[in-house]
Amino acid sequence: MLGAITIKKVQHPSQIMFASIPLIFAVQQIAEGVLWLTLPDPRYAKTQISFTYMFLIFAQVVWPIWIPVSILLLEKLTFRKKIQSILVAVGLLVGIYLICCLLMFTVRANIVGYHIRYKVDFPPALRMYGIVLYALASILPSFFSTVKRMWMLGVTILVSYIISAIFYEHYVLSVWCFFASVISISVYVIMMEIAKGRSRDDLTPGSLHKKTSLV
Repeated sequence: MLGAITIKKVQHPSQIMFASIPLIFAVQQIAEGVLWLTLPDPRYAKTQISFTYMFLIFAQVVWPIWIPVSILLLEKLTFRKKIQSILVAVGLLVGIYLICCLLMFTVRANIVGYHIRYKVDFPPALRMYGIVLYALASILPSFFSTVKRMWMLGVTILVSYIISAIFYEHYVLSVWCFFASVISISVYVIMMEIAKGRSRDDLTPGSLHKKTSLV
């Protein structure tokens, strides 16, 4: 619902990727919903594997690339675009690394208590580097953006991760993505601000003169 409302706020093709974030979160949550239904039953082993990979690809590969690219597309200042481009490169690097890990190492999902625990046997020596690069790509772009209230996205992602890591150490991926609704609300608020900004631009004397001259 929120995803569709956010998409309706799009006024320019450059906004589509950013406005699509709530919809992608919804697809990711559907994947985990299927896991909740199938994990207790061994007859659905193939379905479990497919949706485990689907969830993890969204959580670990899509987001560190999608977020910085979508914010870069909204940027207008050349200097800030250069910074955002560097963060996009970081996102691509960590995304490629994580997809390789998903393909090369064992991946499992189990229901433990009231949470789904994703077991990923990635190289321990490189795990911290992956976490740092992931954070750089998914959080920092929000704070370097000139878009009004974009910082809200970075704050909600960071705070939700900290809460998940502290209180749900073994279920970080599952619980962190549970905060998708809060993150989606911040995206909607930002899209509202973008829409207001474009409306104000359309009412400036220069833009009115251009429109009048075209008539």
